[in-house]
Amino acid sequence: MNEPLAIGIDLGTSGARAVAMTPSFDIVAQGAARLAEFGSDPRDPEIWWKAVERALTATLAGVDRTRVHAIAVDATSGTLLPVSGDGEPLAAPLMYNDKVDDDGLLARIRAVIPAESGAHGATSGLAKALWFQSVSGVAKVLHQADWIAGRLAGHFGTTDENNALKTGYDPVERLWPEWIDATGLDTNLLPRVVTPGAPIETIAPAMAKAFGLGEEVVVVAGTTDGCASFLATGADRPGDGVTALGSTLTLKLLCDRPIFAPDYGVYSHRINGMWLAGGASNSGGKVLSHFFSADEIVRLSAAIDPTVSTGLDFYPLLEPGERFPVFDPAFAPRIEPRPKDDADFLKAMFEGMAAIEKLGFVRLAGLGADPLQSVRSVGGGAANPQWSAIRQRELRVQFLPAQSTEAAAGAARLALGGLQAVGDI
Repeated sequence: MNEPLAIGIDLGTSGARAVAMTPSFDIVAQGAARLAEFGSDPRDPEIWWKAVERALTATLAGVDRTRVHAIAVDATSGTLLPVSGDGEPLAAPLMYNDKVDDDGLLARIRAVIPAESGAHGATSGLAKALWFQSVSGVAKVLHQADWIAGRLAGHFGTTDENNALKTGYDPVERLWPEWIDATGLDTNLLPRVVTPGAPIETIAPAMAKAFGLGEEVVVVAGTTDGCASFLATGADRPGDGVTALGSTLTLKLLCDRPIFAPDYGVYSHRINGMWLAGGASNSGGKVLSHFFSADEIVRLSAAIDPTVSTGLDFYPLLEPGERFPVFDPAFAPRIEPRPKDDADFLKAMFEGMAAIEKLGFVRLAGLGADPLQSVRSVGGGAANPQWSAIRQRELRVQFLPAQSTEAAAGAARLALGGLQAVGDI
């Protein structure tokens, strides 16, 4: 049976990945390329495109291309670039973590922005859009994923509700709000916004020819890398949580209503008819790596009995200050008394982070989110069985395997949703 296939493309900070996925969410081919293969400037949009081109070509080499019916793209949230009417970049992009160094511009935003907006701060998409509107010849200011999708579709000017959030889009009212005008931004520069997973248009004939695809292939609205990573795990019901055990401890939870709590850094993305809320603690892997090497963590973990508590009440931080699940700029770390045995010290760290994780999901529920029903884990720490056992003892909910940890798989799921929307599956 020749099932249709959907392609998901993820453009990250170091490279691009692509996967081909069946309607039953099986990944049947994948490809990858590093930005560094094509030059030394990761801000060059042409290098982005070359990496995407390489990853997509490698993926398509492993499938029957006539089965490909849809493509969706995710990319780094908050990365923007100004383009001409035909999509030509007119200035170097501002990346997700670049700050706009213009106090007057930022003051105009602060004077009118609602507290619950996702567009606060010098790294926001809104600040970057204001900065770029003075570029000569600018027709649109696009997010990174918009530009890649535009290359595929041959038409520029559409974004999705998730990428638009940090540029000031109101996901509740589903529009660019009127207060953006008061910042001085020409809102004609902003792209039209559609739902993640909504069909945009069919692939440009030149692109179809270049990749050996049919001209009926649909380009589907994508999302941010963070949302795509969540979707990739298979979490799809209110109460499904995903914990990222990376350098920081990041929690995300599907809800049936939006949650906005600016003090805690909590905002919500609209996705698949639900809401994705989350927050990030300053605790996490960067604290562990300050005290232990990766090899030491593996060796010491093997000596840990996760069924017995140390009785210590740690809150592992490297310096004072926490935003979620506790909002206190002066919040003090608790990592003493240090046990004499290094394995016990590591265990107490694991227990402290598990307690933070529990408090985080409780905090989200207290803010109006659905109670936690299940957890999927991603990031380097997810592979540690002792830490997982300690977390499960603390959270007392079902721990489910992540179906994929590739953001490209989340984009592919959105592409499949686009096929359903047009009745192709």
